[in-house]
Amino acid sequence: MAHGVSDDDRSFIEDAQGIHVIPYIYLGAKHMVTGYDHLLFLVGVIFFLYRLRDVASYVTLFAVGHSTTLLLGVLADIRADAYIIDAIIGLSVVYKALDNLGAFKTWLGFQPNTKAAVLIFGFFHGFGLATKLQELSLSPDGLLANLVSFNVGVEIGQFMALCLILIAMNLWRTTRSFNRSVLLANGALMAAGLTLVGYQLAGYVTQPA
Repeated sequence: MAHGVSDDDRSFIEDAQGIHVIPYIYLGAKHMVTGYDHLLFLVGVIFFLYRLRDVASYVTLFAVGHSTTLLLGVLADIRADAYIIDAIIGLSVVYKALDNLGAFKTWLGFQPNTKAAVLIFGFFHGFGLATKLQELSLSPDGLLANLVSFNVGVEIGQFMALCLILIAMNLWRTTRSFNRSVLLANGALMAAGLTLVGYQLAGYVTQPA
């Protein structure tokens, strides 16, 4: 459902001929602000980021990752099973929750490169959307311009969602409950990610042959 396309949006996309910049920007923004898997990952990414420069750095890496595979996946017709990709997206949420809790340093004895991880998982987030777009009958007329417009919309939606998340996080950080709730909050993120993984793997196993 996080990458779902409504019936009205599906009808518009499949019937559209030529370039439609504004509608595709709207669809991209709508996808991001309703894509709870993206938002959960973003919450995990910025959980311990206090400086705007650091937030911008990580979010830019994520944007580069998902923009690359969104465009390349559709234009080059690179295909993969949507359930598997979405399961990996769920794992990205689990990874970030564990990372925030310092689990990898405890288990592995070292801290994986967090920026590289955000970029790599960004590739999967973008590919997840590409797999959904590939299920639609996209017109080749104006395809590149429409995809770029859609991606611009995704970035606008991400910026809007990020602003709200940052406001909420900064307000929460000023309270005494923040430090006491780190384990609980990241545990909830992990549980949400594992739920997404389980749901997608169940869909993969039960999908028609």
